[in-house]
Amino acid sequence: MGIVGTMTATEWYWCLAHERAEEASVRDDPDNALGPYPSAAAAADWKRLNEERALKWKIEDEAWTGEDADS
Repeated sequence: MGIVGTMTATEWYWCLAHERAEEASVRDDPDNALGPYPSAAAAADWKRLNEERALKWKIEDEAWTGEDADS
């Protein structure tokens, strides 16, 4: 006989339809969700995180000289 444990939600998603953070275990529309995030607060902060990531990538792209490090 196995041990039945309770599922703990360690992943959070930002639901674009409901405009709120939702635990992985209760999200109803994976096609309209962003994530996973480590917490509800991080999911709610998705826009800032996305903008920071995009800016970092833009700076890296602009700094790239076109030479591959492996060549």
